[in-house]
Amino acid sequence: MIKSKQSLQTYIILLNWNNYQDTLECLESLFKQDYKEFKIILCDNDSTDGSVEHFINWAEGKELSITPKNSFLQSLVKPAIKKPISFCVFNREQAETKTTDIETGANLIIIKTGGNLGFAGGNNVGLRYALKRNDFDYVWLLNNDTVVENDCLSKMVKYSQSQSLDNLCGSLLVFYDNPESIQAPGGYQYNKWTGRASPILKRGTSIHEKINHPQLEKKLSYICAASWLLPKQFLLDIGLMTEDYFLFGEEIDWCLRNNGKYKLCYCPDAIVYHKEGATIGSENLNRESSLFSDFYQFRNKLLVTRRFFPKNISLVYITVFLQMSNRLRKGQWKKAKLICQILLGKKTF
Repeated sequence: MIKSKQSLQTYIILLNWNNYQDTLECLESLFKQDYKEFKIILCDNDSTDGSVEHFINWAEGKELSITPKNSFLQSLVKPAIKKPISFCVFNREQAETKTTDIETGANLIIIKTGGNLGFAGGNNVGLRYALKRNDFDYVWLLNNDTVVENDCLSKMVKYSQSQSLDNLCGSLLVFYDNPESIQAPGGYQYNKWTGRASPILKRGTSIHEKINHPQLEKKLSYICAASWLLPKQFLLDIGLMTEDYFLFGEEIDWCLRNNGKYKLCYCPDAIVYHKEGATIGSENLNRESSLFSDFYQFRNKLLVTRRFFPKNISLVYITVFLQMSNRLRKGQWKKAKLICQILLGKKTF
C-alpha cells in the first residue's frame, strides 16, 4: 500500500550541548508543524548547564522558552504550545539497545548520550534509536539553534516525494538575526583540490530576489546538516555519520560516501531560520570563528582529503598554509599557531 505524504512517519533529531535556551525555542516551533506524523528525538551530549532538567520542566509546563526579538519569528514560537507534552528519558544504552522492549508512545524522546560525542556521535545515538524502532520513513536532522516555519516539514516531505530519484533533501537556510537574508540554499559546493567549501549563492542574498533554484540545486556537493531530510533507506545503504571528525566535515563525508546514489536537492519553500554556530563558535556575519571551531575546520579538511582524495593532499596543505599566512597578516597569532600545529600533525584540540 502506498502511503500518503501525511502518513510518512518522520523522526526529527536535535542535538544539544549546553544550549537549552535555543533548543527550547526550536522545540516550540517544531511542535507547531502542520505535519503531524513526527516524533522528536532530543540527544543531549552530557551538558553541564542542567539542560535535561530544563527540557523536562518545559515539557511539563513549568518553564517557558525564550522569545525572539523579531516580531515575525515571535509568531513561529508564540503563543506557547499546550503543555504538558508526553515525553520519556533514556540513557544511551537504553536508546541504542533496548528500545524494542520499551513502549514509548511519547512525542519527545530525550536521550542522555553520556558524554560529549561530537556532532556525528551525538546524532548517531538518535539515528540508532530510530533504526532500532524501525517505525519511520524519514529522519530530519535539524540544528538546535533554529526556528522553523510551521509548514517546513510538510513542504520538505512533499518536495522529496515529488522527485523522480531517491534523494537527500535540504531546506532554505535563512539568517535568524536577519530573516530577509539567505544563509544557504540547501548546502554548499566542495572543491576537492583545495578542501574548501563555498556557497552556491552569495550569502546575504535577499529572500525576495528572483533565484533560479533548479540551477542552484545542480551545484550542490553536499547538504548542510543544519537541516537535512534523509530517507531511512539511505541510512541502511550508506550507514551512519563518520564519528572521528567530531565537528565539521561529516556532511561532506556522508555525501562523498553516497557517491551520487541519492540525488542532492533542497526545497526552496521550506524555510529554516538559523543562528549559525551558536553553540560551537563558528564564524558568521557578526562573529569571528573561535579557536575550537578553527581547529576542527582545518584538521578535518586534511582528514577528508586523506580519506577520499589522497593524491590532492599536497595541494590542500598549500591551501591551509596560505590560510595560516592570512591569519598572521591579520595579527591572529593564536589562530596561526593552531593551524601550524595542525599542519605538523596535531589531532586533538
